[in-house]
Amino acid sequence: MQLDHDQLRQLLALLGDSDIQELRLEGDDFRLEVRRNLPAPATVTMVQAPAGPPVPPAPVPAAAVSAPPGPSAPPPPAASLRSDLQAVTAPMVGTFYRSSAPGEDPFVEVGSRISAGQPVCILEAMKLMNELECEFSGEVVEILVENGTPVEFGQVLMRIKAG
Repeated sequence: MQLDHDQLRQLLALLGDSDIQELRLEGDDFRLEVRRNLPAPATVTMVQAPAGPPVPPAPVPAAAVSAPPGPSAPPPPAASLRSDLQAVTAPMVGTFYRSSAPGEDPFVEVGSRISAGQPVCILEAMKLMNELECEFSGEVVEILVENGTPVEFGQVLMRIKAG
């Protein structure tokens, strides 16, 4: 059994709409455990078995539609307060990094002009570094996440003034 990122996202979205509190799923090369509404914070653990080569993730668009949050999690801010701003959202759960390596200059700063296809950050998921490219051009108005902070699927990372 194989499980790619799209299937994982779909599974988590279905779990968010259900009353299921704990799920364990095991395949030949992975183990997935999801728990929520327990005394400890919700966790998602996916372990790659050492027996086979790792499966690379499928590319994901930068501005993904947010999955419905579980009942225990507050909804992530999904919409801009200003209609002229577009949100760059996390297409996956991971750790947000503003630069390609520690000590390097950030990809973007507030006030930076960016063009469509330009990398704006890195999301680390399962020890894989995924460059997130912006899907539109404009000026960075807000960066809402601190460097090295875990982010949720659909969480707004930054806001861009189109133009």
